[in-house]
Amino acid sequence: MSRRKAREMALQTLFQLDFNSADYNDALGLVFDENLQVSAKAKEYTEQLVQGTQAHLEEIDNIISKVSNEWKLERMTGVDRNIARIAVYEMTYSEEKLPPNVVINEAVELAKAFGTEDSSRFVNGILGSLVKSRQ
Repeated sequence: MSRRKAREMALQTLFQLDFNSADYNDALGLVFDENLQVSAKAKEYTEQLVQGTQAHLEEIDNIISKVSNEWKLERMTGVDRNIARIAVYEMTYSEEKLPPNVVINEAVELAKAFGTEDSSRFVNGILGSLVKSRQ
């Protein structure tokens, strides 16, 4: 299973849900239709990421807001905001506890692929601050 691909699809789905009045199933279905060759396990992990992030969205946004002192959540780009949301979900709420450095690395790679020139540093800074605040 490609977790990176699952994270990409989760990002695409959460981005749609963030900016469109799309229904969860419609947004996820659209992303899956664009990724027909993806394994069932990757799709399952995508659903877990999207559902988990959506279920804890208020708490996740509060966590991000506390560690991003100079940036209000609504001022962040949609890509950066949703990458951070997925990473916070994986580090905080996911049943499978992944090492923070793995989650941060994956988030930074997503930011490089889908964000702006500054996205990877921005996402790394937010998630690094979160990890430091928990030590």
